[in-house]
Amino acid sequence: MLEALEQQLDALGITLDEFSELTIRLLDYGIISRDDSQIEQQYYDRLVRCEALLVDYFAVLRIRILHDKQFHFVRLYPPGAEVPGQPSQDALQGAPLRQRPSQHEVALILVLRTLYDQGLREARMDEQGVVATTVENVGITLRNLMGRSLPENITERRQLWRRLRQWRLIRMAEDAVLDPIDAVLHIRPTIVSLVSDAVLQQLEQPAQPPMEEPEPTEGTPEQSNVGQDAQDIAQESQ
Repeated sequence: MLEALEQQLDALGITLDEFSELTIRLLDYGIISRDDSQIEQQYYDRLVRCEALLVDYFAVLRIRILHDKQFHFVRLYPPGAEVPGQPSQDALQGAPLRQRPSQHEVALILVLRTLYDQGLREARMDEQGVVATTVENVGITLRNLMGRSLPENITERRQLWRRLRQWRLIRMAEDAVLDPIDAVLHIRPTIVSLVSDAVLQQLEQPAQPPMEEPEPTEGTPEQSNVGQDAQDIAQESQ
């Protein structure tokens, strides 16, 4: 099998080590976005060349791939997750890629999805599919929609923004991590692959109760995909 894989990769001009490096990168980060950096561009371009082989490789693990060719990003989904535009799959126990964000992170992700959709309706999306807003607007929407506030501790807020940047959901200037209230925050189109329209519609229903405080969880993998299916996110927001 390995020899056959090497032969197929050789025909594509890709070594086995390069293929291995690419799969490890996907498993570590859960997403590759071409516009994120020069390194991500190289990984993405390599992925496009061997996409069919990657799909087959991950299919053995029941891990599925979403490739957004318009905005040039690829996201992995763990077994049983809802993937936009793909048939549902039976859920499995112990999905290795499933990392459950904290309650506060879930609330903020849902709010960002709402603000992104609002930006689309108001035609404020740029050519890269990005919608700009401010930290102040995020904080107000978080309070109005979810009954929560941004962390008062500046260190906690910085960590929150860094997590969202790591998941390729937002862009912020380096000096914006200091979190001035008028700092500009760019919501990336990758947010759509994380929160479905169905969850968004549920969130926008009136009389949404405030979220409960998070309960501690055990055994959360450190290196995994933040992507969750719509049902998990909806349950977290209730």
